[in-house]
Parts: sequence; C-alpha cells; structure tokens
Amino acid sequence: MAKKRFKIGEVEVGSGRPFIIAGPCAIESEKTALFVAEQICSVSEKLSIPFIYKSSHTKANRLSGRSFATIGFKKAMKILASVKKKFGLPLLTDIHSIAEIPAVAEVVDCLQIPAFLCRQTELVQEAAKTGLPINIKKGQFMAPEDMANIADKAKIVGNDKIMLTERGTSFGYHDLVVDFRSLVIMAKIGYPVVFDCTHSVQKPGAAGNASGGAPEFILPLSRAAAAVGIDGLFIETHPDPPNALSDSDCQLEVGKLESFVADIAGIWKLHSCLKKSP
Repeated sequence: MAKKRFKIGEVEVGSGRPFIIAGPCAIESEKTALFVAEQICSVSEKLSIPFIYKSSHTKANRLSGRSFATIGFKKAMKILASVKKKFGLPLLTDIHSIAEIPAVAEVVDCLQIPAFLCRQTELVQEAAKTGLPINIKKGQFMAPEDMANIADKAKIVGNDKIMLTERGTSFGYHDLVVDFRSLVIMAKIGYPVVFDCTHSVQKPGAAGNASGGAPEFILPLSRAAAAVGIDGLFIETHPDPPNALSDSDCQLEVGKLESFVADIAGIWKLHSCLKKSP
C-alpha cells in the first residue's frame, strides 16, 4: 500500500526521504529553545536531512503535581513562534484539550496527539478539523493494528494528513519495550510511521515522583528502527539533559545530535538501497 504524502511546512512526509522531528522536551526558556533550533539547523544543513522542530508548551501528563509543567502557555507559544520566525523550521507541538487547539493551530505546522490521549475521539477530531497535519502517538497500552481506528477518526472528518508514532509499550511496572513489529504493522495502515527513540527509553514512574530512563538505548533502538524501516525519527534533545526540567533521563544531548543523525542516516541509506534492489 502506498503511503499518504503531505507536507509539514516545507518538509515532505511520506515521500521516502527521511526526516527528523527534534527539540527540547518542553519549552523552558527562549535561550534554550533558540540554541537548540540553531544546532538543529546546522545538523540539517550538514547532513541534508530536513528537520521539524518539536517542543511542548505544556507537559500535562506529569506523574507528580510538583513536577514542572509549563513556563506559561502564552509565553511558550510566543517562544515557538520566535523559533519559526528566526530559523524557518516547521513546528510541531502537542495539544491536551480542545480549548488549546485554536491558539496552537495559529502558530504550529503540525498538531500532536499525546500517547495517553490517543483514544480521545473528540480531541483527535477537533485537531483534524484544523486541516493541519496530525501526529498521533501510539498509546503505551495500544496494539499497533488498533491505530488504524484512531487514524480513521481524523480521516472521517476530512483530514488524512496523519503520521503514526511508536514510543514503546508498557511492560509491567516502570518499564517500556519496543516491539519492532509495530513499525511494520502501522506502515501497512497507509500513513507515514515515526519512531520516538527518546520516549521509548523512558521508565515511567521509576524515579519515585518522576519518570526515569535508560538513554544508553537511544542509539541502538534508533538503529534497529531505521533498519526495519521508518519514515521519520523523533528525538528530544537538550543542551544539558541531566538538568532539563522534563524527561531529564531520556533526552539526547544536543552536542551529540550530528553524530547521532549521521549514524542513523547511514542505515537509512542502506535500507533504501536494499528496497530498490531486485
């Protein structure tokens, strides 16, 4: 089955050309957001791989009410708009309620449905009604084939500009595993498939009042996903991950982004050659 093709800003999705979704987990400050955007642009230019900038205006699914959630919705959205104005990167951010959608849709190029909220029919459909591309993260509790029904919620209201993102599956308490069969299964649904390599190494609730992580698996899992076949890679990246305000145990240090993407790009290139061989 041919995959749906569309654009997020000027980045073509589903064309067979790999793309990267990257940025800090959350908007912490304008300084951090712009610094990461600058690094992303540098890597994109050097490696000739298009990037979409991702950062959350609000982290609405924190384990503890004492965890960092947002610097403020309006302030965060203003910073995202600054990233786009200064660097020209297309923007992606999550939405958590229908009330957020109009204001967010004015700024970004792609709306993301968080994994925990992927079955919220009204949220998916109201996001789809904006006409913007939708990135739907597969819930940690979802079978990959069931994502066809979630995607159809957007399609039946007239929007088939959909990406499906794998981010690991709950495996007992405080752990996630990646079933790489899900990448193949979701690809058969007919939409571009993305692998979220940083959330896939998360250990939900393992840090007591927050989630932990195993960042040493970010690269090997990404290599495996690229070898299986994905359209895009989702990477949360930060200048100083241990001191990040959100997902400090899961983000890739932005100084390592170029070598990381170059490694994965080599596998992507090999995978493309193998697909073309008789």
